[in-house]
Amino acid sequence: MKVEPPWLEGLLRITFFRICKEHMKSPRNECNMFCLDCGNNAFCFYCKSSFHNHHQVIQIRRSSYHDVVRVTEIQNVLDISGVQTYVINSARVLFLNERPQNQLKANHNNNSGKSNSHFCEICRRNLLDPFRFCSLGCKLVGIKKNGNGSFVSTAKKEEEEENEELLLREGIIVFHKQKQQVYQISTPCSNHNNNSRRRKGIPQRAPLGF
Repeated sequence: MKVEPPWLEGLLRITFFRICKEHMKSPRNECNMFCLDCGNNAFCFYCKSSFHNHHQVIQIRRSSYHDVVRVTEIQNVLDISGVQTYVINSARVLFLNERPQNQLKANHNNNSGKSNSHFCEICRRNLLDPFRFCSLGCKLVGIKKNGNGSFVSTAKKEEEEENEELLLREGIIVFHKQKQQVYQISTPCSNHNNNSRRRKGIPQRAPLGF
């Protein structure tokens, strides 16, 4: 069983913010869109309107030259628990991939011995809060390495459980209906047999009048 949706590795591997070859002369031609239904490439605003108008599309943004996605856009399709989030331009975001950091600074953070320090389990980046990973990419590596997590969103889990419960209820209802139909078919036959075996009573004559 895969621990991640089929489009996630494509999202983490694709290079965003290159110029769209189809709309090079247009003002909004940066490839900063990603389609969850297609999951194969980055595209620009105009490509979205032309080819992905009715698909699930998320927009990738940049922070300090690194790709981020807003929590509100990703949390309904992906379980992002354990990943450090940040507030940038009044919106909560998370990073797609690991961000290289100065090795000297990383060693200093690891050896500082502060009880309130938190580090990414994969790249050892210093985190602000007690999260396990600094990015979606690190979470993917951690899940595959340790096998103690999933990217299946809570909403999707609840939907699957509701569907299973609904199917179970429908199965029980169908079973009872079939059982009732069998009972209704068999009941008249049994009554007919009982009537055929019943003996008629001895007729009684009315008394003679005087």
